Amino acid sequence: MLGSLWMMTAMAAFAVEDAFVKAVSGSHPVGQVLILFGIGGAVLFAIIAKVQNKRLLDPAVLSRPMCIRIVFEVVGRLFYVLALALTPLSSTTAILQATPLIVVLGASVIFGEKVGWRRWLAIFIGLIGVLIILRPSADGFSALSTFAVIGTIGFAGRDLASRAAPISIGTAILGLYGFIAVIIAGIVFSVWDGKAFTTPDGQSLFYFAGAVMMGIFAYAALMKAMRSGDVSSVTPFRYTRLLFGLALGVFLFSEELDIPMLIGCSIVVLSGLFILWRGKKVKADATAL
Repeated sequence: MLGSLWMMTAMAAFAVEDAFVKAVSGSHPVGQVLILFGIGGAVLFAIIAKVQNKRLLDPAVLSRPMCIRIVFEVVGRLFYVLALALTPLSSTTAILQATPLIVVLGASVIFGEKVGWRRWLAIFIGLIGVLIILRPSADGFSALSTFAVIGTIGFAGRDLASRAAPISIGTAILGLYGFIAVIIAGIVFSVWDGKAFTTPDGQSLFYFAGAVMMGIFAYAALMKAMRSGDVSSVTPFRYTRLLFGLALGVFLFSEELDIPMLIGCSIVVLSGLFILWRGKKVKADATAL
């Protein structure tokens, strides 16, 4: 129960972080948002790492899995923030829920993990749910929604690379270099975008600070959740982020939810929950044998 509460708290904080980022992206270039957000998170994680007596320049950071992780982090953060800035928060959050499906798919292809036909079917159905959310053939389809898809693929790749990263690298160091990747993403996009940075006013500084603080708190709550209960029991509560994201999109940004989006969200979430349940059952059966 405690682990589940921590997981829901983390997902609520992540949703609020997204809302802050979306709000500040309306008045500042996306590249600037990424850079300032990344600097704030990197500084705080560096302080946490020093308090824990961790080496900030650990040689393991240059390992191949970590380099791949940083590349995927750059891609994920850049396109996810673009999606937050240019598309509704509700649809961006909904598409993000497909991350576990892509992670299972990637684990099968890259790590050779055995995935039975039931989970393959669930992955396929879940991806159909994403297409329902996107509605590529609908009149109201926005090509900008593909930013969220690319961001989701980036986050899935980051999670897969994290599994292969050296175990000597703690969560604080992973967080530090994750936010350094955000800074890199901001610099790269700023050079390509060519927009001049703007001076943040009091409200923008509040949004920036809020995004960083909620991001750090969400990360800490997530780690607490993963260590407070059985992973297979608390992981399904990751999908509560969808509820928080939809609610914030409706109440803060006056977004409208339609039936196809709700159907697509339901399909994605149910597919993900089935994959988690099936994976737990397969492990239990293997242990029994």
